[in-house]
Amino acid sequence: METVLDTVIVGGGQAGLALGHQLRRAGVAFAILDAHPRVGDAWRRRWDSLALFTPRRYDALPGLPFPGDPDGYPGKDEVADYLAGYTAHFGLPVRSNCRVTSVRPGPAGGFVVDTTAGPLRAARVVVASGAFHTPAVPALARRLDPRVAQVHSSHYRAPAGLPGGNVLVVGGGNTGVQLAAELAGHGRRVTLAAPTLGPVLPQRWAGRDIFWWFSRTGTMRLGPHSRLGARLAAQNPIIGTDVPALLARVRRVGRVLDADGDQVVLADGDRSPVDAVVWATGFRPHYPWLHVPVLDPSGAPVHRDGVTDWPGLYFLGLPWQRSRGSAVLGWVGGDARFLADRLAVGPPGRRRCRAGPGRLIRRTDAGRASRRPAVIVARTAGRSPWAGRRAAQSYGPSPGCPRTARSAARHCAR
Repeated sequence: METVLDTVIVGGGQAGLALGHQLRRAGVAFAILDAHPRVGDAWRRRWDSLALFTPRRYDALPGLPFPGDPDGYPGKDEVADYLAGYTAHFGLPVRSNCRVTSVRPGPAGGFVVDTTAGPLRAARVVVASGAFHTPAVPALARRLDPRVAQVHSSHYRAPAGLPGGNVLVVGGGNTGVQLAAELAGHGRRVTLAAPTLGPVLPQRWAGRDIFWWFSRTGTMRLGPHSRLGARLAAQNPIIGTDVPALLARVRRVGRVLDADGDQVVLADGDRSPVDAVVWATGFRPHYPWLHVPVLDPSGAPVHRDGVTDWPGLYFLGLPWQRSRGSAVLGWVGGDARFLADRLAVGPPGRRRCRAGPGRLIRRTDAGRASRRPAVIVARTAGRSPWAGRRAAQSYGPSPGCPRTARSAARHCAR
């Protein structure tokens, strides 16, 4: 028999847990579906030496401080344990080993969610699986000789996992330069293929961590549609790596255009022999299980602040979803609160708000009201504002109605 829930959250990482905490406080019936055996396993599987470049004071989810030295930088296992502890502390309903195989519109509204543990029905679905789970590896990788060891950065663990000889690291973001530095520090002959490098920012400046400055100046709250936010999104700064010192130890080349046997072909026509390649080439959107028309031709979600045009379907934890911090551990809670305020008013459908006689606002999605006034059904004193043939349309709270998760249920009748 299908389990019926108000909200299903797909993904048990920091985004899904932060939203679960908010929905628990609002009294919403929900479940968090996580494909991993344990909460935090996505972090445990990162490379061994990975440490965050945000201090612990900026790594907490809502309601629970990150333990340890607030000015220190946690390792990836510490983050995983924190997420597991967060789940236990708030008693969040995480269903582990529960992989989602299909999300599709239900025949009578809402959604049917098929999983490896059985089907669910839900009025709303929040896709909180993030954007860092499907490696983006160029097609030319298939033209390398099978004897050349290849690994995407998401599967790299330590230098010992790669054979000796020439190691090519492809990608000039934070991950690429960090892995190149680690490999060079272990005596490998490293070539870094990075046609461009983002601006280099020190971990600390004027005696303060760089994220102290980001927090004080509002940088982490900049939106993707602001002029400065759009510039930052395009820059991809490198934080905390001494790039000049790195480039003194590794060979830097331009773009890799092709591969032939045990060689890669570079943009300048040179060929470089390789024994191993680390693809630090990022990730791509990939939602083969999502059978709802909310993706663009590249497979990326089409949304505004995580809200799609399909009623009841949301995204959370995407890079630059609402701000610079949308996919960052210590800032994803802001986006979670934003969505929780909308989810707390209930599933799409007819609503009313007692914010004043005859004040109805046409509903545009689950939890967002249009600022365009709807047709007033009845203005005459003594007549019900719900009378008339337009009363069957879907309405939401008027702009004067409180919209927070705690107050929406009190002021907006379901």
